[in-house]
Amino acid sequence: MNYLKILTVISMLCVIACATTATQDALQQAGAHYKIGVAYLNEAKAQQAFVEFQKAYELNPNDKEVLNAIGVIYLLYFDETAKAIEFFEKAAKVDPNYSDVFNNLGVAYEKLGRFDTAISLYKKAVSNPLYSTPDKAYIGMGNSYYRLGKYEDAVSSYKEAVKRSPNLSLSYMRMALCYNSMGRYGDASTAMTHAINLDHVYKGDREKALDDFTIRMLKTSGYEEKDIRDYIEILKY
Repeated sequence: MNYLKILTVISMLCVIACATTATQDALQQAGAHYKIGVAYLNEAKAQQAFVEFQKAYELNPNDKEVLNAIGVIYLLYFDETAKAIEFFEKAAKVDPNYSDVFNNLGVAYEKLGRFDTAISLYKKAVSNPLYSTPDKAYIGMGNSYYRLGKYEDAVSSYKEAVKRSPNLSLSYMRMALCYNSMGRYGDASTAMTHAINLDHVYKGDREKALDDFTIRMLKTSGYEEKDIRDYIEILKY
């Protein structure tokens, strides 16, 4: 009888060990697929990246980075905002302090025109003192305030972004739009000049920036087209 108990215990331990090994193997495979997906995404190969992220998701459905990556593909490459939100929310459930995913949720809701919701999500992102890129969320917050016509709040958000990333030209460029909308044309011109000087492509060349905006305007519509029209207007001050 004692021998039977011992054999039963040994068998159970073997099963547990095998299951643990299988789980570890699955996690390792998931990690490998995720890394391959990131490499593809860095090469702008979205479809190949998506396939790898999906493989990682099947092996480890509770990996917040995989869930976030799939959401990014749906949002930025497949134009499926609802699906993006679905995966971002799954990632947020895995880690309620995952600032990157709250920033991405903000981008998704901003894309849907739900600016108040976007602002609350950006605020959630920056509330985490360990968030490594809060400048992104502050810029998103500023964009949403700008769309709501809350220009002072937008400027304050962009200034918070500048504090975290002083050499980011986009913060100044967006501030220029706010000042322009408030009728503070001198401040708009100053902010735009600063943005052009910081930009690694324009390098202070206003004519180059003007030519670029003119070309970009032909390829855009909606809010983005209006923004570019305003940039061009400000550059001519």
